[in-house]
Amino acid sequence: MSETAVDFDTTNTCKAVVKESTRITPASTDEVRHIVLEVEDPAFRFVEGQTIGVLVPGPHEFGNPYHHRRYSIANARASDTGDSGVQVSILVRRCFYVDEVSGERYPGIASNYLCDAATGDQVTLTGPYRSPFRIPSDPNSNLLMIGIGTGIAPFRGFAQRIYSEKSFWKGQVRLFYGARTGMDLYYMNDLNDDLANYYDEATFKAFQALSLRPLSRPDQALQDMLAENAAEAWELIQQPQTYVYLAGIDRVQEALDKTMIQAAGSEELWESTKARLKQEGRWAELLYS
Repeated sequence: MSETAVDFDTTNTCKAVVKESTRITPASTDEVRHIVLEVEDPAFRFVEGQTIGVLVPGPHEFGNPYHHRRYSIANARASDTGDSGVQVSILVRRCFYVDEVSGERYPGIASNYLCDAATGDQVTLTGPYRSPFRIPSDPNSNLLMIGIGTGIAPFRGFAQRIYSEKSFWKGQVRLFYGARTGMDLYYMNDLNDDLANYYDEATFKAFQALSLRPLSRPDQALQDMLAENAAEAWELIQQPQTYVYLAGIDRVQEALDKTMIQAAGSEELWESTKARLKQEGRWAELLYS
């Protein structure tokens, strides 16, 4: 995830070099970049679903020496890095903010810093941080992944891991992904159908939700898509080997709740089902406002 405001430990840092920075959206839409960082520190290790932090050197507002933001790791770890460094991919959307008082437009510090970084530039990382996102050890597990925008980043890492390195994965994998336009389906659009390189068509199915109505939001499109496939999602959720993952803006949770209340037949049944999933460690969220 990008541009979150949560504070995390920044005492342990390492240096990384930008190996690749590729814009994966056309000029007609918001700029989103797939950035590959290489860490040469031999102690640096990560697992799919974790996040890393980026320290942007200052000085910044209020005299802060650095600016810290977290990003979800968008790739699977290599089984053997050999003599080369560890590569970490992140998905970064260039962000801007409008001051509510003055109306002035300001660039997001971390996102613009990373989008402007050139190949060979060095950046300072923190983490990786512990995450509720973990791939189940049982390959018969079902994965229900629901996200919007850059929330697809950890799901890409999951797909790489379970299909490239765990090709024996037998569980069903479902991805519900909301976006404003077809080109906002990062890793799944006409220019960059990256996810197609990893998944197994026998077990993987993606439901791409687009905001077709004027001024409609991606979460509304996601809710509509979930509603169209509510029976399948509800059936999957009820199976004891199913794990649910939510990523992206916090309205993902609201979209799923509204749909599953209808599918379950009552709010009470859906809330009790969700509580059981959480108690059994089969529910995980990486959400931001």
